[in-house]
Amino acid sequence: MGVHVQDASGIEGEARAVAFRLREAGHEAFFVGGSVRDRLLGLPVREVDIATSARPEEVLRLFPNSWAVGVSFGVVLVPGGRFHFDVATFREDGEYLDGRHPEGVRFATAREDVERRDFTVNGLLEDPVSGEVIDYVGGLEDLRRRELRAIGDPERRFREDSLRLLRGVRLAVTKGFSLEAGTWQALRNLAFLIGRVAPERVHQELDRIWLSSGRGRGLDLLMDSGLMGEVVPEFLALRGCEQPPQWHPEGDVYTHTRMMLDLLEGEPSLSLVWAVLLHDIGKPACFRVDETGRIRFNGHDAVGALLAGEILRRLKYSREMVQSVVRKVERHMQFMNVRSMRSGKLRLFMAGADFADELALHRADCLASNGGLENYDFVCGELAKLKDVPVLPQPLLQGRDLMALGLRPGPLFRLVLEGALIEQAEGLFADRKGALKWLADYVCSASMA
Repeated sequence: MGVHVQDASGIEGEARAVAFRLREAGHEAFFVGGSVRDRLLGLPVREVDIATSARPEEVLRLFPNSWAVGVSFGVVLVPGGRFHFDVATFREDGEYLDGRHPEGVRFATAREDVERRDFTVNGLLEDPVSGEVIDYVGGLEDLRRRELRAIGDPERRFREDSLRLLRGVRLAVTKGFSLEAGTWQALRNLAFLIGRVAPERVHQELDRIWLSSGRGRGLDLLMDSGLMGEVVPEFLALRGCEQPPQWHPEGDVYTHTRMMLDLLEGEPSLSLVWAVLLHDIGKPACFRVDETGRIRFNGHDAVGALLAGEILRRLKYSREMVQSVVRKVERHMQFMNVRSMRSGKLRLFMAGADFADELALHRADCLASNGGLENYDFVCGELAKLKDVPVLPQPLLQGRDLMALGLRPGPLFRLVLEGALIEQAEGLFADRKGALKWLADYVCSASMA
């Protein structure tokens, strides 16, 4: 099995030069892992790992500009030119005490090195000279069948390094693999072990699932394996959470959310995918049936924004990411009012920092429910009218103008300045003199109220 892929980046050429030097010094050296797998699948090779019989000190001697990044595990980072390569000594791992790292390693043979790895498709060695693939674990046949199978005992592999639980789902989704029955069963049995993994590592694997074209299948696998229940337990309540059929003929909140993932166009931002996942996370808590028998979720946007923030902070996302997702969840219901908004308020709404994402979220929300795109089309039309001018004019009033009239900084500032910007956008005043008069009149009327 083999597929020739043009090495447009030059990474394989640089990796080959590193491997040649190791071989010239009398050592074994092979390409290993994802680069071999992806080349055989006909996919671009983005990084190359090299496994060698050379001990770390020998690698450091052969490549004076390299540095040890995991010397206790036999790993040296070697610069090749534009790219850097992990060069790892063949090893066999000791006991894994923390579910992520072995307590020690023993330098070993190429075969022993392969047999301690995670999945058979990642356990292939490639001769950098001949291109021959050496397969000790049946990875070629699994690659041909597009099947992901753990090397050896799957439960042992997952207990050794529990991040492999998520990595298995990620590889299945991003590379189009099915999961071999024994590997899938072990993954389901041990899903609870993902709690041993640092949140930052968890969200890195989730990010790669969410940013792939198979994100919908990824969500299904995460739910069915039990991993989603360990990572975002709040999400489980979406299954079976009924919705009013006149607005949501597709079914429960989970079905709606799952459909939305597949309706996102192009290459959506990570914050948009998370906003889709969490935009209705507040519905189970807000579920009510009114006196007419209709299901309602009053306030689910506000409750959802709070929950979204809690979930993303727990997963150790950046402050900017949390704020971006929370803002989208908090504002997603405002689209129902766009056709009744004053023009200035609509322009203020459309000027939001993440409005392109919010509009994409709204589109998917509509298409995954009753299919009505009237509000979406209306907003697109309004944006088209403003394509040659800023959505909002440059503000004529600043906070210092409010302070000059005796107002103290606080929440009122934002409301007053937003109100002024709406009036300015609607043409109530067009220069600073008119803006200051409007402000003076506003403060006077507010003080008399």
